[in-house]
Amino acid sequence: MVEDFKPFRSFILSLFQEQPELYVLYEVSDGQEAVRRALELNPDLILMDIGLPTLNGIEAVRQIRKAIPQSKIVFVTQETSAEVVAEARNVGALGYVPKSRAAQDLFRAVTLVLRGEPFVSTGLYGFDLEESPIAGSEEQSPLPS
Repeated sequence: MVEDFKPFRSFILSLFQEQPELYVLYEVSDGQEAVRRALELNPDLILMDIGLPTLNGIEAVRQIRKAIPQSKIVFVTQETSAEVVAEARNVGALGYVPKSRAAQDLFRAVTLVLRGEPFVSTGLYGFDLEESPIAGSEEQSPLPS
């Protein structure tokens, strides 16, 4: 888990304590440390914020995906603009959850992404679901083209 705001990291950790099959292997608070730890630990899944010190989450994921393409990425961030969501898709993320929806969507996102299925929280617009590698399930509200 890569998150620079300690109270939000604690919140995410508390959510994961409710799911014993999921656990946080390591937590870091900046982008460069995220890249270093990912290369060292080769994680199955990375929860990544975008607004990070030293290296933003998009660039950190770009570097991680080059070295560890099998690691699955879920962005959990405040950023909700169509451009940022599209950039997350372009760097290879399979999931995108705004922090405001983490309590409702994070477990579903993690479950789907670990199976190789994409997930994006309801209400994020700006790309075509049919062409996007990030997409919600049929239970999610359809996004406009």
